[in-house]
Amino acid sequence: MFETSDDHPGRWHRPVRVPTRKQDIFGAAKEMCEDLEAWTVLEIDDDALRLTCESKNGFLGGTSRIQVWIEGPDNIPSSTTCVRSEGGGPRDCNKANVTEFVKKFTMRVC
Repeated sequence: MFETSDDHPGRWHRPVRVPTRKQDIFGAAKEMCEDLEAWTVLEIDDDALRLTCESKNGFLGGTSRIQVWIEGPDNIPSSTTCVRSEGGGPRDCNKANVTEFVKKFTMRVC
């Protein structure tokens, strides 16, 4: 398992913070997950602002389950996007999954 955290030194391993309403960022996150080729959206929870996806990581990477959720105050332009990837095969792709999402998402919303 690998999850975004402020404790990680790498830029692409930390939560994404932007001065935008969390509902708008959730819409961008849904679009982002649908645009990633190897990802399949399994569940969308519009109330909790949470997405559950699956990524096929190849023969040795197996399949990972990825969760993306948005936090922040209501009706104030401030949001934090967090990502967690778990599962997979003998070759752990969880950190790569988180990095892929955060890097592309940052470019999309910043």
